[in-house]
Formats: sequence, C-alpha cells, structure tokens
Amino acid sequence: MQLKRFPVRRVVEHPLHAARRDAWPATLQPVRQLLDEGLDLGPATVLVGENGSGKSTIVEALALAYGLSPEGGSTGARHSTRITESPLADHLQLIRNPGTSRRGYFLRAETMHGFYSYLEANPSMSRMDVPFHEMSHGESFLSLIGDRFNGPGLWLLDEPESALSFSGCLALLAALQELLASGTSQVVMSTHSPLLARLPGARILDVGPWGLRSVKWEDLDLVRNWQAFLDSPDRYLRHL
Repeated sequence: MQLKRFPVRRVVEHPLHAARRDAWPATLQPVRQLLDEGLDLGPATVLVGENGSGKSTIVEALALAYGLSPEGGSTGARHSTRITESPLADHLQLIRNPGTSRRGYFLRAETMHGFYSYLEANPSMSRMDVPFHEMSHGESFLSLIGDRFNGPGLWLLDEPESALSFSGCLALLAALQELLASGTSQVVMSTHSPLLARLPGARILDVGPWGLRSVKWEDLDLVRNWQAFLDSPDRYLRHL
C-alpha cells in the first residue's frame, strides 16, 4: 500500500483528555461530532457554514493541536495579544502519517494586522521580511502566502476571503493548487466564499446544527444562494 505523504490523516478526541459534552465548544454539534466520531483528513478539506457554526473553532483547534500559534504563523511563532481561543485543542489528538513533514502555517484574516507587526518586530534570520504594512490588505495577504507557504507541510486558513478580491481569491486558489500538486502538502480552510470552496480536489464539509456532512460544491446553500442573488438581486434587496 502506498504511503500517504501529507501530514495528518485523522483527528480524534485525545484518549487522556476527554472533553465535557455539556461545556462549550462541545455544545456545538459539529464539535461534538468531531469528538464522538473523529474526522478523516485528506490532502484538502474546506469547511463551509454560517457565522457561529463552529468551522473557525475547528480550524483554530487543528492549528493549536499541530503546534501553530492561534493568532497565525508557523510552529515557531509566539505572537499573542489576547487569548480568546477555545479549549478544544487540548482535547484533540492528531494521527499523523509516518515520515511526513512537521512544517505548517496558520493564517486567519481577523488577526493579520497584529501579526504583520509581530513579523516586523521579529524578522527572519535568513531574509528580510516583506513590508506588509506598506501594502493593501489583499496584497499583503497574498505576499505572505507566497513567502511562507512553500514545500511540504500543513497549511491552515481561516476565512481568507475577507482580505481578497475576486482575482485575489483566484490567485489564492492557484497558490494552493500548486502546493497540493506535490502530494506532500495539506490544506484545511474555512470560508464563506463559493469561489474558494471550489478548491479542486477538496473534500467540502458543510458545518451546521446537523454537525459535519460531506457535500458537493453545487449542492451547497452558499453556492445556491449566491447564484440566486446574482440571477435576480432585486428579489432579495426589496425585502431589506
């Protein structure tokens, strides 16, 4: 049997640190399902759902369980402003594929401004850092991905579309496709963007009160709602 070359094949509840099911975030059905059933991860996984559904909580916990900073960065990042992350990571165990890379990076749009300041204050010993604060939000986001997302590893993104235009989202998809083509990289992303949800080859998980369910892109409410709005925006706007 051919060995899988991407880092993490499965997420389970830690056998020595069980989570209380009556305490947040296990009160969210997607989190409870993750703890009860575990979750298999392939090379690319996209989580889609409404605000408050639990998708960002899950991505954040995966990043922490992997050893990444909850506010963004690599395994070496120590950036922290205000601790707001859930305790979910303490109750997770990542089942790794043997012999794979331990590199990784976590990007979340809501903490990017502070993270850029952290990078400026802690420049890489091997190169000068990109002048992120001198760029637009989208330009700096794509520059960071181009500068940091390379080679084998686990790459996690939380709602990156908030920084990106339509063409920026396409550029991000191109960068992620190039990473995945190696077979040694793995992507986990949460998004509200129908464009980013279409990451080729990704398993799409619809996150909501039902828990976690695999869905085809064309069957997502996200996609159907945007299609309906673009076909007839006045049908929606007159009800505002």
